[in-house]
Amino acid sequence: MADTKAVQSVEGIVQEALPGAMFRVKLPDNTLALGHLSGKMRLYRIKIIPGDRVIIEFGPYDATRGRITRRL
Repeated sequence: MADTKAVQSVEGIVQEALPGAMFRVKLPDNTLALGHLSGKMRLYRIKIIPGDRVIIEFGPYDATRGRITRRL
């Protein structure tokens, strides 16, 4: 995701925590997306639990898998 113009950021709510720092996130249009933690969130050990509001970034190719970049 080097091209910042192609990245789409969306706010969502974490529905389920999965193994390997993966999370199922419910988006505003009621679809579910699979998100993994970004490197800085892993580095600083920011914890995410179901019910948290997060910002998830999607690449230009797949709108069902993204990277969680911020906990709100």
